[in-house]
Amino acid sequence: MSTFCVHLLKGTAVLVAAGIFVVCGINWYVINSASDNIVSTIADLESAQTVIILGAGITKAGTLSPIFKDRVDTAAAVYFAKKVEKILVSGDNSSFSYNEVVPVQEYLLTLGVPPEDIFLDYAGFDTYDSMYRARGVFAVDSAIIVTQSFHLYRAVFLAEVLGLAVQGIPASKDATSSRNFWREAAARVKAILDIMIHSTPTYLGEPIPITGDGRSTLGE
Repeated sequence: MSTFCVHLLKGTAVLVAAGIFVVCGINWYVINSASDNIVSTIADLESAQTVIILGAGITKAGTLSPIFKDRVDTAAAVYFAKKVEKILVSGDNSSFSYNEVVPVQEYLLTLGVPPEDIFLDYAGFDTYDSMYRARGVFAVDSAIIVTQSFHLYRAVFLAEVLGLAVQGIPASKDATSSRNFWREAAARVKAILDIMIHSTPTYLGEPIPITGDGRSTLGE
C-alpha cells in the first residue's frame, strides 16, 4: 500500500472518530439538559397552561398510528387529571391529503374533551417548528410535552431553549427501536444546528393565544 493511501486511511479514521465524538457529545448534552424536567408519572407533574401532543403519523385510512394514539391517550390523561387547562395538538398538514391534527381533534372529542380546550397547530412540521410555534404563535408560557421517551429529551430541550417553562412525560408505551435510536441521534444534532442558526418555522402567522378559545382553530 502506498504512503498516500496509508495517510488517507489515517486521515479518514481521524475524521470518522471526530464525527462520532461530536455526535455523542451533542446527544449527551441534549439528554443531560432535559433530564431534570422529565417525570415518570402524571402525579409528579406540576400544573401548566397546556399539554402539547406532537404529531406521529396517521394511517392510510386517516386514523391515528399506534404511537400517535398512545401520545394522545397520555395527554388526555394529563388533561383529565387537571394538570392543564388546554391541549395543543401540533402536527403536519402540509397537503390536503395529509392531516395529522384533525384526527386527534376528533378522537379527543370522543373522549369528552370540550372543543374550546383543543387547539390545533397545522404547521408543526417538525419538533423545532412545534416548540417555536407554541411560544411564538400560541403564546404558551408553560407546557407539558407528551411523546415517547426516545423523542422526549429533544422535545423538552428545544422547548427550554425556545423559552418555555416545560415538563415532559413519556407516553405509556415506548417505541424505542434501533431505527428510532439512530434517527433520534441525528435529529438531536439537527436540533443544535437549528438553534445555532436561529432557524425559523416554515410558517408563523397571527397570534392565537392558548388562553383563548380553541374552537377558532378546529377543523370542520
